[in-house]
Amino acid sequence: MFTTRFAPSPTGPLHLGHAYSAMLAHDMAQAAGGAFLLRIEDIDRSRARPAWEAQIYDDLHWLGLTWPLPVLRQSDRHAAYDAALDDLWARGLLYPCTCTRQDIAAATSAPQEGAPLLGPDGLVYPGTCRDASRSGARPADVALRLDMRKAINGIGNLWFDEAALPAHRGRVRISAGDLVSKVGDVVLARRDMGTSYHLSVVLDDAAQGVSDVVRGADLFEATQIHIVLQRLLGLPTPAYHHHRLIRDAAGKRLAKRDDARAIATFRAEGASPAQIRAMVGL
Repeated sequence: MFTTRFAPSPTGPLHLGHAYSAMLAHDMAQAAGGAFLLRIEDIDRSRARPAWEAQIYDDLHWLGLTWPLPVLRQSDRHAAYDAALDDLWARGLLYPCTCTRQDIAAATSAPQEGAPLLGPDGLVYPGTCRDASRSGARPADVALRLDMRKAINGIGNLWFDEAALPAHRGRVRISAGDLVSKVGDVVLARRDMGTSYHLSVVLDDAAQGVSDVVRGADLFEATQIHIVLQRLLGLPTPAYHHHRLIRDAAGKRLAKRDDARAIATFRAEGASPAQIRAMVGL
């Protein structure tokens, strides 16, 4: 079945960019006679708030969107994340990392390294902890990184189908060399979360039977990480629709701190759902 999803984090108010993504995914599912799902990505328990989650439901219902219940919440999915991490650890594909962000920034800015390289997961990790011991049970009190060199060894050709982004529409082939040099050893379990966005989104999309991932163009580069994880974990690869971003008058991408463009603000000022659709070009 054609299935899309909208997966916000309850860490602030939904803005016009969220409205566009949610309505687009909902419209696509309805047009195809499929299903639109809502998922709450609340793995960051230090920032997630029940009030923001309640506001998500309220705003989306006001926009006229509907979805089946119960809503999947990532905070209820740690057993699935743990099982995947145990599997990758047992296969020797993960290693513990104790580096801080400052450590990584210092290592990547060393004169002999040249300019720090930014990848889809931030600064490309220089491999400082790659030779750390991997014996015994998977540790639960440190970050765990995917050894990208080992992960792609023998994995075969990697690709995904992009249906929206004009510059990349069609079959996108992923370079093994770029995965090593421009993506690097990404974090799959953060010490304070027990998982990561990359791992949880891949497992959740598969668990919910999402056939078409509708999300912003800012996540296009991260998709190659997700394809690697799907292949390693034996999960299906959905089609991807990376849509344009909604920006402010200065061309800056909207963020949750942009309360002036929050859906709730427009509602309080008397805007209608139809006007919100017009604002985002739907």
